[in-house]
Amino acid sequence: MSKKQFQTEVHRLLHLIIHSLYSHKEIFIRELISNSSDALDKLKFLTLTDEGYKSLTFEPRIDISFSQSEKTLTISDTGIGMNDKELEENLGTIARSGTRNFVQSMTGDEKRDSNLIGQFGVGFYSAFMVADKVEVISRKAGEETAYLWISDGKEEFEISSSSKDTQGTTVKLFLNAEGEEYASRWAIQGVIRKYSNHVPFPIYLHYEDITYEGEGTERKEKKEQKVDQVNSASALWKRPKSELKEEDYLEFYRQISYEMDDPLLHIHTQAEGTLDYSTLFYIPAKAPMDLFRVDYKAGVKLYVKRVFITDDEKELMPTYLRFVKGIIDSEDLPLNVSREILQHNKVMAKIKSSSVKKILGELESLKNRDSEKYASFWKEFGVPMKEGLYQDFENKEKLLDLIMYKTTGKEGYTTFAEYTERMLPEQNAIYYITGGKEGVLRNSPLLEMYKNRKIEVLILDDEIDEIVISAVPKFKDYELKSVNRSDAADDIKTDEDREKEKKIGPLIDIIKGKLGDRVKNVIASTRLSDSPSCIVADENDPTMKMQQILKAMGQSEVPEFKPVLEINPDHEIIRKLENSTDDSLVEDISLLLLEQAMLLEGMELKEPNTFVARLNRVMNRSLN
Repeated sequence: MSKKQFQTEVHRLLHLIIHSLYSHKEIFIRELISNSSDALDKLKFLTLTDEGYKSLTFEPRIDISFSQSEKTLTISDTGIGMNDKELEENLGTIARSGTRNFVQSMTGDEKRDSNLIGQFGVGFYSAFMVADKVEVISRKAGEETAYLWISDGKEEFEISSSSKDTQGTTVKLFLNAEGEEYASRWAIQGVIRKYSNHVPFPIYLHYEDITYEGEGTERKEKKEQKVDQVNSASALWKRPKSELKEEDYLEFYRQISYEMDDPLLHIHTQAEGTLDYSTLFYIPAKAPMDLFRVDYKAGVKLYVKRVFITDDEKELMPTYLRFVKGIIDSEDLPLNVSREILQHNKVMAKIKSSSVKKILGELESLKNRDSEKYASFWKEFGVPMKEGLYQDFENKEKLLDLIMYKTTGKEGYTTFAEYTERMLPEQNAIYYITGGKEGVLRNSPLLEMYKNRKIEVLILDDEIDEIVISAVPKFKDYELKSVNRSDAADDIKTDEDREKEKKIGPLIDIIKGKLGDRVKNVIASTRLSDSPSCIVADENDPTMKMQQILKAMGQSEVPEFKPVLEINPDHEIIRKLENSTDDSLVEDISLLLLEQAMLLEGMELKEPNTFVARLNRVMNRSLN
């Protein structure tokens, strides 16, 4: 038996692994199984392609056994195996895949650091998180001699000749106090089903099953050695779609989502070519409770070659698709990619981009074939989908085809495309109104002209609409216009309208003088029919609702944009006011015209007591 020194820095490396990653120590099982799976993959490839290996009997399997009394855990495979030189190279020089980079990448964040292990080729050494000593017996396929590698993971290791009946590798862990819990059938089985359930080779767990026979004093303990396959050894998403039934997809959805309701739809993709990957996505029927929380739970799991990597990585889907659940399985990513690598990895970026396009395409198909089902989707997930308009420039046109709004033109929701089909022949813009609740918007004075002229207006009653719609200046060749702005009705006014507005110019000047700096401007407007006044935002200013949102977001230094007051020249109050010579009454009415319009827009009056006093004066005069 020869003793050899570990490579420089190994002591520091193992110290970091052991003391930084204990909260995620269960990953050592994942790493050792992944190593076994790789060894089986290599031998499988050689038996198919190399004449020197084609005659070998290849029965791929991974066997796991344990002893609670001896505190040991053993993982064995029938893969390619290693000779003495390979044992030294693979297990003695940890830095072959970049140990120095691994050490430099350690951040102290247990969760993040645990994802670095496999990336830098030190997955085997995660065993020392739970073991005081590790023995490895390996026999390379096609060779007769086996070799034993032993180490306590500190400064040195030993290699000696040994014997083994079959090719492959057996790793035996002598568990320490931190690892004793893994000398258990249920602990091992739980970790395998969480991380390695879809490894493409059968994993067998050997255990002693204890049952009892008889009753009372005749009751006897019966022990039986059992071997159970504890993984599915078949990734559903890797199977051809032609082999799968709807029930298969539904069952798998319930496994990964813990939901009892059926999903709205599933999207199964298997890509081969420049990139080799599989995806299986589900759109839930109901929105999750954390949909609008910053710390929402990501719904997409990442696998690499059917080995589970993470289910808590928000980089796998854009934020606006955070409700999507499912699987991404890549053949081209490095095992255990870290968050930083996911953010910048070109392979992952392409998979993500293709996946988003596929999901949006399937939603478009759903909209076209089943409008009711799509409406139910929109009711649950419309708000996050709208977020995509300012998050995802690449898919903005696709999103514009999917976005739906309430409207004055029909019950329920409508798309931009459906709206344009109902436009009047002379209409050249898409009109919308933003603000408060749907009921308030539908009864807003701002809609009076549009209702009278049978022009449809979109009702944007979600708070996010005010922010998002600014990112959508046009839909195809049609400009989007907010009826909340002073210039919105310019293109539908007639010469007669403009003449009416011009006639009350003197009154407008009087009202403007009474209101002073409370308003940005006062103008006559024929957009009103039933109401005497309304307020709008200047075309260059944020709307009243946007001002409220900015303040609610803590932007206290936002300048106070003043409204534009529009006066209806045809209203009885305005005609009477035009003939009034009572200066104090004109002032009270001018202020009330502004204040009532502000209240209709959901704005808060700075001096409500002054408003009430003014209103009382006017009511008192009307009773004389």
